[in-house]
Amino acid sequence: MTLFCLDARTAVNHFPGIGRYVRNLAQAIVPQLADDERLLLLRDPSQPSRWQLPPESEKVTRLETAVSPFSLSQQWQIPRLLKQFDITVYHSPYYLMPYRYPWPVVLTLYDLIPQKYPQYVSARARLMFRLTTALAIRSSGRIIAISEATRQDIIAAYRLPPEKITAVPLAPDPHFRPQPTVEIERIRQKYNLPKTYAFYLGSNKPHKNLERLALAWEMAAQNSPHALIIAGAWDGRYPQAKELAAQKQINSIRFLGPVDDADLPALYSGAQLFIFPSLYEGFGLPVIEAMACGTAVTCSHTSSLPEVGGDAALYFDPFNVEEIAQQIGRLLTDTTLRQKLAAKGLAQAQKFSWRNTAAATLHLYRSPFTAHR
Repeated sequence: MTLFCLDARTAVNHFPGIGRYVRNLAQAIVPQLADDERLLLLRDPSQPSRWQLPPESEKVTRLETAVSPFSLSQQWQIPRLLKQFDITVYHSPYYLMPYRYPWPVVLTLYDLIPQKYPQYVSARARLMFRLTTALAIRSSGRIIAISEATRQDIIAAYRLPPEKITAVPLAPDPHFRPQPTVEIERIRQKYNLPKTYAFYLGSNKPHKNLERLALAWEMAAQNSPHALIIAGAWDGRYPQAKELAAQKQINSIRFLGPVDDADLPALYSGAQLFIFPSLYEGFGLPVIEAMACGTAVTCSHTSSLPEVGGDAALYFDPFNVEEIAQQIGRLLTDTTLRQKLAAKGLAQAQKFSWRNTAAATLHLYRSPFTAHR
């Protein structure tokens, strides 16, 4: 019997992005398991979680532990706990993991933001990220990067042999699709949105580039009835974009803050355009989510975004406010261009699915490689 262990301790609310990855990957893997393959899910029931993992079944075993990925004791407690199983491959979706296993290890890495933009994190955080990531890489026989751009970044930063790391792209959740008018109207009323708006979804961390977005919007939308709706978790340490909008009295920008996951498809679908000015992304899920909902996209030409958006997005230099404004302005005023990009985006989104992501991941699980001790 072949047993694949997916460490799902990060499928908790503290890890919104990684939690979504683990949930979607686990759910897509189970139907693709061969007759002699089983999945062991290591999960933490002590932490609140909105991520529904596959239930216990003939193919799935769930093992519970309250040992956190942040705890030093995981270095011995998790290997000891797993020794009762004859594990074929262990998959860690997080670089904070036990670093000595008797089994072959697959590691997923998402981005190198602390190294790419060191000015945004403390010296201690940078050092810890680099050391623990290096330990995780050294402990792993195979590494998954969530985009080719991230793969190249990791190869360069850690001098890895290219054959050790594979790009396996993410995908939008299946519920991201064009929404009916009645649902769009319901969500518009729920959030008191205007009839026409541009949309941004993401955090306000510095690399998300919201200050330049605010300046570009001021230039592009002076005579437009559109509002710019900025949604996503708000970190109080970075108030600059909100302060800039208030100082310049850009009244057409509205900061929504966090929104319900279930409302996102209608928020995307109701927007005339989606803007994503990020300086660096490991993948850039909001871009493909917007496309899957039939919304025209304009975004940065940096890092992974061109491989995610393909020929279905209007690109700009995220450091150039005038260029951002120009592309926003084109989409605000050109209905034909918006419709063309929306159609291309729907086709581009079809290239990404969790079924494909799971199949590529299972291929790595099944490939022979040795444990690194």
